[in-house]
Amino acid sequence: MSEAVQTPKPGDKMFQAYLDQEALKLEASYQADLASARPSTGSGRPEPAEGRDWPARRDEFRRQYFFMLGLWPLPERTPLNPVVTGTLERQDFVVEKLHFQSRPHLYVTANLYRPRTVTGRLPAVLYLCGHSGRGRDGNKTAYQHHGIWFATHGYVCLIIDSLMLGEVAAIHHGTYRYNRWWWHSRGYTSAGAECWNDIRALDYLASRPDVDPDRIAVTGISGGGASTCWVTAADERVRASVPVSGISDLEDQIVLHIINGHCDCMFLYNTYQWPLTRILGLAAPRPLLFSNSDRDGIFPMTGNHRISERLRKLYAALGAIEKFGEFVTPGGHDDSHLHRLAAFQWINHWLKKDDTPVSEPEHYETIKGEELRAFPGDLPTDELNTKIDQTFVPRAEVKVPANAEEFAALRERLLRELRETSFRAWPAELPKKPLELGDRPASGMLPTEPPIEVAYRYLPAKGRSAACWLVVLNEDETDEKLPDWAAEFVKDDACLLLSPRGVGQTAYDNSPPYYVRRSLALLGRTVDSGRAWDVLAVGSAVARPGRACKVIGRGQAGILGAYAALFSPGVEEVVCIDPPATHDEGPHFLSVMRALDIPDALGLLAPRPLILRGAKAPAFDKAAALYRAAGAEGNLRRQ
Repeated sequence: MSEAVQTPKPGDKMFQAYLDQEALKLEASYQADLASARPSTGSGRPEPAEGRDWPARRDEFRRQYFFMLGLWPLPERTPLNPVVTGTLERQDFVVEKLHFQSRPHLYVTANLYRPRTVTGRLPAVLYLCGHSGRGRDGNKTAYQHHGIWFATHGYVCLIIDSLMLGEVAAIHHGTYRYNRWWWHSRGYTSAGAECWNDIRALDYLASRPDVDPDRIAVTGISGGGASTCWVTAADERVRASVPVSGISDLEDQIVLHIINGHCDCMFLYNTYQWPLTRILGLAAPRPLLFSNSDRDGIFPMTGNHRISERLRKLYAALGAIEKFGEFVTPGGHDDSHLHRLAAFQWINHWLKKDDTPVSEPEHYETIKGEELRAFPGDLPTDELNTKIDQTFVPRAEVKVPANAEEFAALRERLLRELRETSFRAWPAELPKKPLELGDRPASGMLPTEPPIEVAYRYLPAKGRSAACWLVVLNEDETDEKLPDWAAEFVKDDACLLLSPRGVGQTAYDNSPPYYVRRSLALLGRTVDSGRAWDVLAVGSAVARPGRACKVIGRGQAGILGAYAALFSPGVEEVVCIDPPATHDEGPHFLSVMRALDIPDALGLLAPRPLILRGAKAPAFDKAAALYRAAGAEGNLRRQ
């Protein structure tokens, strides 16, 4: 059956041009990484300031990296509580069926393959599984041949189930399929949960008396290839790495729409606007084999070649060119025989200093999936796997300050944090061209972040009022006339009805697999953070000396107006009609709930006048408390 053809929307071309522009811009920034790692010229002349500072940059990059995975500050390494629930013995190897908890009640189910006879500490391999659905048995059972090979060649090999396809199955497809856009607001991505499970799997391996903690490698394909990238970048204990078909660059993901073929566990939220090659750059100078297939539809060779070339230059600049390898096999997206042999050879070389040619048996003695279950009976009733997305990333708790001085310091800190994370992708400057508004109705388009432009309709004042209301519209609203909910506030004042990006004349295709919204997160932004910028930019274009600028909106649009006002001292008053009580409901900004939530943001508007109509939830008491702390209690009205 062929896929249904979506009817083009008026804003599709604009959004595509914007996404392409920003993707290529971020990928080009990798040149700075290469510049920071280049070797000394040996000429005796002073080196450029950005030269030879890769180690210092790498430390900061790793902090940013953990943040973008929802792992900063790093979670506590709580007890693993490992339990071996059974063993299977074969002629040349033993399988231990086990589970551990990467954090309390977050269960990781696994199989550990080891030689039948173990002498001393052996090198170890963490194998990470791709998206192979094996139901109750867990996807680890689909990759047992890797464990068998390593165990019969002198390794301990731990194969862990992924979060979505494990025995205690959770969800990867929060935004890809299930409209859990609050993942963006909370900063939760299933990639972060997978990375943390992988780090704790390394902790488990390092704790075993039969494992040499200084000789651990990691490999996996597809989703497991992505996880291999995540943990290799995150943890220096990975001494050799072979990601197989697990990462591409922004040019392929966005310009070629490859993102549509990938689930959420394949991506971090690119808050710090990285070229994606930087993720694997964090592995340098540790041994890395970049392995791919030449006809893989979801990991095209175009991106693979670009990543390989960049990494090769980085390793060369760090004096470690021999530690980077590229392997390409004929075929599609498949755990092929040649991929396995290349990984075995690479890991043998770096962990055992063994360059003997490797081979595989024609047939493996495979084990039935149900025999490999870590939980042969009932699943644990205390598991948090199925709802880990709700608690994995801690939510901020903003404490109400004691006085106006503390309020000012809190406001400055939180706005700085938002500008550095959730709104980092905003342009450095507001549009400089003012919007000329006269005494007659007018409408048109206004560029706010080229090629993004937004539609407006201007209705002049009916009297001599100097005030101008900026009326922010939602996707389900039209600018054909002043909405009833705004009319009683605007009265005889002038007003400008604003349709921010994606609304009205710039509406875009928002059907599964949600290409625009998911691509924006991979560029460090959301549709809503762009809309908040639109309100800020249009408000700046409208502002005039002697003209009071006021912002009003209903539902999520009201909150967009409030955030724009936070960063625009020229807005004198804000009105929010029926505002949502939490960013779980939207608008969605990347990781905003790691800094504050909607009532906190509204409270930071103090001392400016703020009207909340329909704000019945107790959560809005927090906004009132912040206004009291600022000494402006009378300027907040709840109707």
